[in-house]
Amino acid sequence: MAEHVLRMKDVSKTYGKGDTAVCVLRNVHLALKPGEIVGLVAPSGAGKSTLLHIAGLLDSADAGYIEIAGQDLSTAKQPQRTVARRRDIGFVYQFHHLLPEFSAKENVMLPQLANGTQRGHATARAEMLLTLVGLEARLHHRPAELSGGEQQRVAFCRALANAPSLLLADEPTGNLDPDTSDRVFTVLTDLVRKEGRLGALIATHNHQLAARMDRVLRLENGQIVEQTPRVQKT
Repeated sequence: MAEHVLRMKDVSKTYGKGDTAVCVLRNVHLALKPGEIVGLVAPSGAGKSTLLHIAGLLDSADAGYIEIAGQDLSTAKQPQRTVARRRDIGFVYQFHHLLPEFSAKENVMLPQLANGTQRGHATARAEMLLTLVGLEARLHHRPAELSGGEQQRVAFCRALANAPSLLLADEPTGNLDPDTSDRVFTVLTDLVRKEGRLGALIATHNHQLAARMDRVLRLENGQIVEQTPRVQKT
């Protein structure tokens, strides 16, 4: 197991050129260990999504070092990035983006089948993950038949379907009411702990949820300027 599931050093990103250029990230440093849940907070438009997209190899940095699960991907070409995303990275967004024509179980099976997993193994893992989040009675329900909280729990399971090393979540509870948000975050925490080698970076506006994570990073003026220690829960 690699010492870190994610390392970023001197990562910078600018959009546009000349007078219209906007520097979104400036020499960002970040490290995430297996089993760690780290919050990322910042005002809207401060670059949280850009940072997550670069960490998840969906976008490229202008400069800097990016390592995922011990592999240097700073200058990786698209085929290598695609393999790394499929194998090592899971994504969760504010909106679940489940495929409406497939059941909860099928939505969790599909990433595994795309990754070459045999159908029997994909079925077993999908059922195991959905049972862990309390959806064992909803395996064959389509997204339209699930509540918002249930849909987001399926999205978490889908993100973990291929047993990634790194989970990236962009406002994963932002579309939920406070009670449902709290329950879904508890499920997410339990999943990360059970997976063991998994580390999670979670962007959120919810400071109460952020305070329940192991560390909280703040992105301001393109840099991570604050790191607060874990808030002990009573």
